[in-house]
Amino acid sequence: MDRPTTRSPAVTSLLASFQSANHVTTPFDYWLLDKVLPPATADGIANLPFAPPAAPSFDGRREANNSTRVYFTPDNQNRFPVCRDMAEAFSSAPVMQQLEKMTGRDLSGGRLRIEYCQDVDGFWLEPHLDISVKLFTMLVYLSGEPELYDAGTDIYDATPQHNRVASAPYELNNGLIFIPGDNTWHGFSQRPIHGLRKSVIINWVTAEWRDAWELC
Repeated sequence: MDRPTTRSPAVTSLLASFQSANHVTTPFDYWLLDKVLPPATADGIANLPFAPPAAPSFDGRREANNSTRVYFTPDNQNRFPVCRDMAEAFSSAPVMQQLEKMTGRDLSGGRLRIEYCQDVDGFWLEPHLDISVKLFTMLVYLSGEPELYDAGTDIYDATPQHNRVASAPYELNNGLIFIPGDNTWHGFSQRPIHGLRKSVIINWVTAEWRDAWELC
């Protein structure tokens, strides 16, 4: 994908959010964000015409529902301009440079992957580490219902028990960034989800990523 040089509203919003990020260092480095996307972009993603999985399987892994997962593929970028805008914004030089400066991660050899998630009651994720072919992980939350206040990603320590030590605030257009490593335990502990937990997950992955059809 060519990396545009003009600053779209999405690029401007991302850069402002990164610059005001709250950097937390315990139990690992992560960044909490707010006002990540322009409101029209956040609304546009949340209103994409993809239904939640009709009969999801809940075993603590997203892979259990691989057949129903939604990605910002070239086809979906052609169908939905908001998907293209997101892919172009994250591929832009200013955004990549700011992320590299903020996190210390070299993204120049990475490939962009964006997933749209709609999690329903019963969903959970076991404490886990992202696989080694993921260079960068970011989440943006897209539901604004107050009943979802506790639906943010959970942060765990590296002890064998993986105690939950924090949760990212789940509010409309808030976000979370971390660089996958050997101590970045995260997940979503089992608890009721009062509504539809919408989010996008942005990853930069290495050239070894096997499912190339998922990429932007």
